[in-house]
Amino acid sequence: MSLQDQNQTRWNACQVNPNKLNQFKSVAARLSASGAKSRYQTVSKATGVPWWFIAVVHEREASQNWNSNIAQGDPWNRRSTHVPKGRGPFKSWEDAAIDALTNCAPYAAKNTDWSMASALTMLEKYNGLGYYNKGIPSPYIWAGTNQYTKGKYVADGRFSATAVDQQLGCAGILKQMNVTSVSPSIATGGSIAAAGGSFATYFQDHWLLIVGASIGAAILVGSVLHYIRKKTA
Repeated sequence: MSLQDQNQTRWNACQVNPNKLNQFKSVAARLSASGAKSRYQTVSKATGVPWWFIAVVHEREASQNWNSNIAQGDPWNRRSTHVPKGRGPFKSWEDAAIDALTNCAPYAAKNTDWSMASALTMLEKYNGLGYYNKGIPSPYIWAGTNQYTKGKYVADGRFSATAVDQQLGCAGILKQMNVTSVSPSIATGGSIAAAGGSFATYFQDHWLLIVGASIGAAILVGSVLHYIRKKTA
């Protein structure tokens, strides 16, 4: 079974461990707060990567520290020393995030499929495929849920079969953020108000295209009706 198929199956069966629920809710609320979401959406607009993807990577790589690069958690105002090495310095957190998503593996900005299975697979690639190669769920994605029990890389290239990742995995956070299926700017699920806001943003960004398509459709319908009346007259 492919990694993408595995991730879809695990997502469908995924439940947050009850003893971790409050932690997941707290992190999800923090990542979704208006100030944070606005910054993630700025990067999303520049890269095409959904804001929630950027948010969970920021949490996993840097515990949402705005002084740290989402590429590897190093300070973005200095040249990075961890993989990917040699990035920066940058002028802002946003500039560093755009570079990480555009110019660093797995090049999330080049992805065009943001279905949940594909998004989870991209997140796993972001951390590396060492767990997939061992045939076990990645804690980067599944820690804190019923899909993960133990096994962790405790250092680069050093795997412990008994170590347990205590950091919250991306899937459980996304569950608490009510992300179910997605496009770069809209995550279905969550409140009606949030969906309305996303639509308003989409309309604002694409109003000319929408209006033009509506006029074209009206002209086409009018032409068809005129033809029908003429034939039946």
